[in-house]
Amino acid sequence: MRALILGGGGQLASELSALLSSDATAFSHEALDICDGPALDRAYRELAPDVVFNCAAFHNVDECERQREQAWRINVEAVQDLARRGVPLVHVSTNYVFDGRRDEPYGEEDLPAPRSVYALTKLAGEYAALAYGTRTLVVRSAGLYGLSGSASKGGNFVQRMLARAREQGHLRMVADQRLQPTFTADLAAAVLEAVRAGGAGVVHLTAGGACSWYEFTQAIMELAGVDVQIEPVDTQVSAGGVDRPLNGVLARPRANALGLSELRPWREALEDYMRRAGLALGVGGAA
Repeated sequence: MRALILGGGGQLASELSALLSSDATAFSHEALDICDGPALDRAYRELAPDVVFNCAAFHNVDECERQREQAWRINVEAVQDLARRGVPLVHVSTNYVFDGRRDEPYGEEDLPAPRSVYALTKLAGEYAALAYGTRTLVVRSAGLYGLSGSASKGGNFVQRMLARAREQGHLRMVADQRLQPTFTADLAAAVLEAVRAGGAGVVHLTAGGACSWYEFTQAIMELAGVDVQIEPVDTQVSAGGVDRPLNGVLARPRANALGLSELRPWREALEDYMRRAGLALGVGGAA
């Protein structure tokens, strides 16, 4: 399986590259802009991929509100271009396509209701990928963190919270937003399993269990041995601010029907990530 990975260097793309090894060619945004049609033409012609993994996106939620045209261009128009090229496409999406206003987890067949520019463009990108692709797999996930960090956000959530705790000695964290923080090493393996099983359409692939951002932060500090006060707060959306889903938990009836393996519970995966990243207590980096 010759694979082309777009958004190379990112958290999920790096894990996919490692698993596929010599069978994959990954391009960072700097090396190959997914909005550059002629550059994509050359890459497709030279590599003749059997599958394309689109891990590229404009995913800074707040910046999407300020740069709406750019968000639409990257998250929708570029995805449409990728899909219509005729090569099977794996497109990564988000739990933000749901409004999070109900208590139950959202399954693949539940009706989306995006509440931000980011969410709206990601949902429109899903539709473009499915409508124009010959065989498209849309993978929705949530709360991604991985060993490569997240350059556009100054490191992944785990790294940012640890740095903030050591700098400030006090944290405030929302306790009413629930999700499934997902280690990209686990997600990459699950995505490849779905591809090899011939999966198409929309599937939800997230860590097992669920927690709030407050509970996730508590676990991070506990595992790192960082003694810091964490104040739980409720979500406040200011005028013109981004409306994030309070319930971002995804169910996976369609993934289960396809026989796809469940990902590890979020706490187990977090412990593994922090050991491998040298962030766990006694493995370097602990306070």
